[in-house]
Amino acid sequence: MNRRRFLSITSAAAAAGLAAPGSALPGIGQTANASGGGAFVDFSVDGLGLTPREYVAELAALAEKSAIEADYYSLGGTVTELERRFAALLGKERAIYVPTGTLANHLAVRTLAGSDRRVIVQAESHLFNDCGDCASQLSGLILIPLAAGRSTFTVDDVAPWISRTAGGRVESRIGVIMIESPVRRQGHQVFDFEAMQAVCAFARKQGIRLHLDGARLFNVPFHTGRSVLEIAGLFDTVYVSLWKHFNAASGAILAGSAKTIDGLFHTRRMFGGSLPQAWPVLAVALKYAAGYPEAYAQAWNRASRFLAALQNETAFAVERIPNGTSLFRLTLRRGDPAAFAARLKSRGVILPPAAGDPPVFRMNVNTSLNKADPAELARHFVQAV
Repeated sequence: MNRRRFLSITSAAAAAGLAAPGSALPGIGQTANASGGGAFVDFSVDGLGLTPREYVAELAALAEKSAIEADYYSLGGTVTELERRFAALLGKERAIYVPTGTLANHLAVRTLAGSDRRVIVQAESHLFNDCGDCASQLSGLILIPLAAGRSTFTVDDVAPWISRTAGGRVESRIGVIMIESPVRRQGHQVFDFEAMQAVCAFARKQGIRLHLDGARLFNVPFHTGRSVLEIAGLFDTVYVSLWKHFNAASGAILAGSAKTIDGLFHTRRMFGGSLPQAWPVLAVALKYAAGYPEAYAQAWNRASRFLAALQNETAFAVERIPNGTSLFRLTLRRGDPAAFAARLKSRGVILPPAAGDPPVFRMNVNTSLNKADPAELARHFVQAV
C-alpha cells in the first residue's frame, strides 16, 4: 500500500472511530471499552499501549504532514531517516532497522563473534532465556551465562572463563561479551556502571568485542545520571527497542560502526527480516523519540507524587526496586486483585497481572502517566479497593 492510499483510508477510519464519545472520570479520561477505546493510564506496558485505532490515527496524522516516505524492503525512505536519527542518539556511525529485538541481539553477537564462537552473557538475559537458543541453533554460538539471580557481573566473573577457554587443548577464544541493561528479569535493574566500565576495559585488552542489549536504555539516564552516549560509547554495538518506549508497532535499532553495520541488510534479509514495507510499523517512533527523556522524567515526577499519596493507605504497600528504573511493586493488602483490577479498568486504568499472596502488581512507569493527575489517580485506587 502506498502512503497516499493509506492516508485516504486511515483518515476516514480514524475520524469515524476517534469521534465516538467516551465516559470519563475527573483526572483519568476515557473509560476502556469493547469498541477499542484505550486506557488513559496503562501500568502494564513500557509505552503508551496504543490501541489499533489510536495507532492508525497516529500514522494518519504523520501522513497528513508528509512525514512518512515509503521504503522498499526496509531500505530508504522513513526507515533510513529513523536509522540516521538513532545512530546520532546513540553516538554511532550507522544503524539498521530490524523487526525484533531478538533478531537485533542475534545479528550483533553473530557479527561481532566472527570465528570466536563463545559469547559471555548474563544468566538473566533475554538472549539466554527468551530466544529459543537462536544464537546456538542458527549461528553456532556458545553462550556462557554468568551471575545467576543478579543484574551485574564483574571482571572476577569473566576472567576465569577467558582463562578456561584459552587453556583448552583445542585453541578457542571468547568472541563477545554482551551486557543487558536494564535487566527485564531483574525488575528492570541496571547493570552497575562501574562494573560495566571495568568489564568493558578488560574485554578491550583481551580483544573481545562488546554488545549492549539496551532495549530500555533511554530510561537509564534519569535514574543514574549517566547519559545514553556515555553508556553506549563503551560498546561496539547497541540495540534499542522501538516499541517499548517509542510506541512503534514493532521493531528495533541496531547501531555500531560503519564497518559493522554496512552490509548487514543482506544478513537481515537472509533471516527473513527485511519487510517489503516497514514504514507502517516504525514511523510513529520518530515522533516519540523527540523529547522522550523529558517526557519520561515528567512521568516519574507524577509517579512519585502518586506513590506518596498511597504511602499512608493501609490497603497498599509500595516498593521501589533497588538500582531500578521503570518498575515499582504495588502490593494489595486486602480485597480480591481481579475485582480491584476490573474496577480500575472501568475507570481507564490498566494494571499488569498480579502474582503471589498477598498479590503484587509489577507496575510500569511510562509516559501515559503524563495524562493523569497523581492525587486523583490515587483516589481511584483507594476507591477501587
